Amino acid sequence: MGVQRVSEYRAEHLGGAAAYWSRAGLRGGVQLALAGVPVMALFGVAFGTVAAQKGFTLFEATLMSALMFAGASQFVAVEIWARPVTAAGVVALGLITAMVNLRFLLMSASLRPWLGGLPARQTYPALSLLNDPGWLLTLRYRAEGGGDAAVFLGSGITLWLAWIVGTMPGHALGTRVTDPNRFGLDLVMPCFFVVMLVPLWRGPRWAVPWVVAGAVALAMSALIPGWWFIIAGAMAGSLTAAFLDDPA
Repeated sequence: MGVQRVSEYRAEHLGGAAAYWSRAGLRGGVQLALAGVPVMALFGVAFGTVAAQKGFTLFEATLMSALMFAGASQFVAVEIWARPVTAAGVVALGLITAMVNLRFLLMSASLRPWLGGLPARQTYPALSLLNDPGWLLTLRYRAEGGGDAAVFLGSGITLWLAWIVGTMPGHALGTRVTDPNRFGLDLVMPCFFVVMLVPLWRGPRWAVPWVVAGAVALAMSALIPGWWFIIAGAMAGSLTAAFLDDPA
């Protein structure tokens, strides 16, 4: 079965238009991502500020944003980074950030019905730029019937650049702002998620995993120090969703 027939099969049985790839889609992805650029840039500012306060140079913070491009994991990394660097510290850092990033496994799996029928050269570059706001934006585009997979890559590149650019002024502010949360920078990403999840609403039944994930994360953050609440909330929400049978 060729790529085109695979795409048509997925479109027929999994919903949405058949997947394809175009240069116009790249431009469309850039335009689509503009709604998330302020959020990503402000979140990058917050990271740059924290990185500067933890002793990271502008080059180090910017390089981390360019290569790692994983907001929550970057915050975790700078929080637990210790000098001098030891092998045990590097292993611990790798394990913790890997667990924080496990959500990307579920996010990328949710895109398989759309991107799975396309060649690897078209999907893997886009998946390397997978991020939370971009995933929500393109998921909404797909839910509305869009089929151009290049939109996903275009949005990823745009938000990646916004994250890098936001890190730079954030680092400059790091020596002057002692508490970035005082300016509400920590609320930027949650507010964006709330707004973007509204169009994906599928009824009260499917709000249960969200509620469970939030409740478990809040409980864990109050009981156990560190970043374990991210992992606990994600696992609780995922397991809850797995046990919910779709009535359809």
